[in-house]
Amino acid sequence: MKLLVISSSGEIENEAKIITSLFEAGLDCFHLRKHKLTTKKTRDLIKGIPEHFHNRIVIHSHHNLARKFNLKGIHLTKSHIKKKYKTWLSIKLIQLKNPNIIITTSFGNIGQLFEKEHRYPYSYVFLSPIFDSLNSKFQGAFTEHSLKSAILKTNFDVVARGGVDENALEKSNDIGFSGIAFYSCIWKKKDPLSAFNSLIEKCHELKIPID
Repeated sequence: MKLLVISSSGEIENEAKIITSLFEAGLDCFHLRKHKLTTKKTRDLIKGIPEHFHNRIVIHSHHNLARKFNLKGIHLTKSHIKKKYKTWLSIKLIQLKNPNIIITTSFGNIGQLFEKEHRYPYSYVFLSPIFDSLNSKFQGAFTEHSLKSAILKTNFDVVARGGVDENALEKSNDIGFSGIAFYSCIWKKKDPLSAFNSLIEKCHELKIPID
C-alpha cells in the first residue's frame, strides 16, 4: 500500500520544513497541489525542501518546474487534458530532461477506469470521493462491491482519495487500492508530522505493508 500526501491548498507557516519532516519520516510521494500559488512562490517552496527529496514530489500546476527540479512527476487536471497540444508539448520538453517522469490524473467515476483511450500513460490515478468526506456531509460515491470489482478488472493502479483517514486504511487495503492519498487528516491537525506517523503506526498494527 502506497501512502501519499496531498499538500494543503493554501500557504501555511513553515510549510517546506513540515514537508521535509514528512519525507524524513518515510513519505515516498508528495502531491504539490497549489493552483492559486504563483510560479515564483511554488518554485521557492520547492527550493526550501532539500534537493534529495525533490524526486518524491508530483506537481499539479506550473509543470515547467518539473524541468528545473528533478521532480517525481506531474499531475494532469481536466484543464490540462483539454489543452491537448500545449500539454503534449510541455510533457515532451519535461521528458527531454527527465525521461522517467511519471504522469498521474484524477477520475471521478468508475467508468473512466475502463475508457478505451487515454491520451497519456498514467502511472496511477486518483479515484474520488471514496469515503464520507472529512470536511462535509456528502457520502462516498461508490459501493465496496463495485470498487472491488473495478479494481480487479482495470489496468490502472488506483489510489483512494476523499474522506480518507486512519480508519479507512483497513477497508482500502481489503478493497484492493494500490494506495491512499491523505489530505484533511494531515493538514487539519495541529501537528501534521504526528498525524502522518499515526498512519504509519496504524499500518503496522494492521499488518498492512507500505510500499
